[in-house]
Amino acid sequence: MIDIENGSAILIDKPYTWTSFQTVNKVKHKIKQHYGKKIKVGHAGTLDPLATGLLIVCVGKFTKRIEEFQDLEKEYTGSFTLGATTPSFDLEHPIDQTFPTEHISEEMIYQAAKELTGKIAQVPPLFSAKWVDGKRAYKLARENNKEIELKPKDIEVKEFEITKIEFPNIYFRIICSKGTYIRSIARDFGLILQSGAYLSSLCRTKIGNYSINDAIKIEEIDKEFNRV
Repeated sequence: MIDIENGSAILIDKPYTWTSFQTVNKVKHKIKQHYGKKIKVGHAGTLDPLATGLLIVCVGKFTKRIEEFQDLEKEYTGSFTLGATTPSFDLEHPIDQTFPTEHISEEMIYQAAKELTGKIAQVPPLFSAKWVDGKRAYKLARENNKEIELKPKDIEVKEFEITKIEFPNIYFRIICSKGTYIRSIARDFGLILQSGAYLSSLCRTKIGNYSINDAIKIEEIDKEFNRV
């Protein structure tokens, strides 16, 4: 139930190709439609457009808790595709390079996951929302007018499980700290294997104790307001 007076956290299963901003705007529109007024709405932790899964949308007084939600560990499932790279480390951009994969064994794949588990210094993707010289990194990248060097950031991968191997696709489950880019893990995974890799699918399944199993679909938002 959405509590406008005291605030609410709405668990939404973000659809494929939707931005987090679009999802927030959908909730804002429904609030104005149902109550005839504007109420603060924000989200805790951006999901890329090509990622699906759990997005916590905070309404009213709960917007003060956004940082609290963002600090929680995250769980993701998805897949890497070996043998190629893209500029964005995912499917947002086309493949720019291909690499040999004949030398890669299952043992090497499991070992790569082990090497990327624990506390590591991770370089964010160039096509990301990181701030660089007062601009978002992805905006600078799209301008193509200068080299951009992003500094590594300390993150922690608490669990990295290889759930299935269907070569060249490697399926995984990852539990990690805030600020972790799974796209960067894909890049580093390929490098460790002396090949290339990009993120071919991603779903955020948990944020702390909040689960995608309790999330609503975008088309179910109306029902949530009608329950108030």
